[in-house]
Amino acid sequence: MKRAAIGRLARRVFGRAPALTVSEARGVRTLHVGGEAVQSAMRLDDPHALALDYTRCMMAFLLFHPAPREMLMIGLGGGSLAKFVHRNLHAVRNRVVELDARIVTVARSLFHLPPDDARLAVEIGDGAEALAPECADVLMVDGFDDESLPGALVSQAFFDAAWGALAEPAVLAINLMSDDPQLDRVLQRMENAFGGAVICMPALSDPNVIAFALKGAPPRIAWQALRTRAERMQARYGLPFARYVNQLRRMNPCDAQDLIVIAPPVA
Repeated sequence: MKRAAIGRLARRVFGRAPALTVSEARGVRTLHVGGEAVQSAMRLDDPHALALDYTRCMMAFLLFHPAPREMLMIGLGGGSLAKFVHRNLHAVRNRVVELDARIVTVARSLFHLPPDDARLAVEIGDGAEALAPECADVLMVDGFDDESLPGALVSQAFFDAAWGALAEPAVLAINLMSDDPQLDRVLQRMENAFGGAVICMPALSDPNVIAFALKGAPPRIAWQALRTRAERMQARYGLPFARYVNQLRRMNPCDAQDLIVIAPPVA
């Protein structure tokens, strides 16, 4: 979710609350749910590209878990991340859970979301209830309603269940807003569930923070290993992974050699 004003040519897709609106401006189609916040965007000349900065940044989870197998996404929006994963991560089976059936209809009819197949399954349901023991090794959470993340997706119970739902090694990636007054509390809940193994990355240009909770990660990761992995990922996926590595220095404990995943206890 990215904050922005609704562009010109906006039209109401469905009338009942929360209203779904699709707009087009300067070659970009955007989806709004219940307000003016941009929930999803698609470049008309490249429908499978990640048009929003924060969605590109969410793919930085590959720095920590470069060979995912089973993915669970909570929140569909226009399907940008689901489309990117489907087109580029061919070894991944992706299950997407979306609460609002109308959003699935819009994603398929107006945002080029492909039909279900052996590697993609989109279902209607409550993402907070979709977690089962070791059902995935990547969990991506982006379930905003306008500018608010539902409380059920940031509760301690949800993060505790997310830990159990991930088969080690694994990563949870969640989209948060940098100005959310609950941000520190949400991150503390993630740390409680994941034994402190939480890494935060500010988006490059959007007002978002992407938090990565790691299961089975070492307490420290060498910067050189991250840079080497970033070069490989950048060449493969066309995303600025080298810049993501630099962003990791901004919000996390580190030294010249390592990113510190789990800080040692204070003596």
